[in-house]
Amino acid sequence: MRGGVPEPTDKHVGARVRMRRRMLSMSQAKLAGALHLTFQQVQKYEKGRNRIGAGRLHQIAGILQVPVEFFFEGGPAPQAQSHGEETYPTPDYVSDFLATLDGLSLTRAFVRIKRPALRRHIVRLVQQIAGDDG
Repeated sequence: MRGGVPEPTDKHVGARVRMRRRMLSMSQAKLAGALHLTFQQVQKYEKGRNRIGAGRLHQIAGILQVPVEFFFEGGPAPQAQSHGEETYPTPDYVSDFLATLDGLSLTRAFVRIKRPALRRHIVRLVQQIAGDDG
C-alpha cells in the first residue's frame, strides 16, 4: 500500500475473494470464522486495504473451493520496468463488475438463458440502452 492507497493487485485479489464468497452465498462472518479472524479483517482483505499473505490466501482458496490462481485471473499485469517498451492496461472493469452483486446476479441469470438468439437480442438491447450500438 502506497500512502494509504491499496495496490491494484491487492484490490483485485480482494475483489475476487468477495466475488467467490458471494457466489457461494457465504457471509463475511462465516468466512472470518473459518479463518479464525474478525469479519472486519475479511472486509479489509476484500477491499485490498490489507494484503493477504500467501499462506492465508491458500487457506481462503481451500475454504472457497478454488485454486489459488483463481484470485489472480484477470488481474493487473505486473508493472514492467521501463526499458522503452509500451505497456497496455488490462480490462479490470470486467472482474470489478463481476465482483458486484448486480454483476453476479446479471451473469447468473444470463447464463441460464438457453436460446442463443435471445441472448444476442439481450446483448443488443443493453448496448442500445448504454448508447453503444457496436
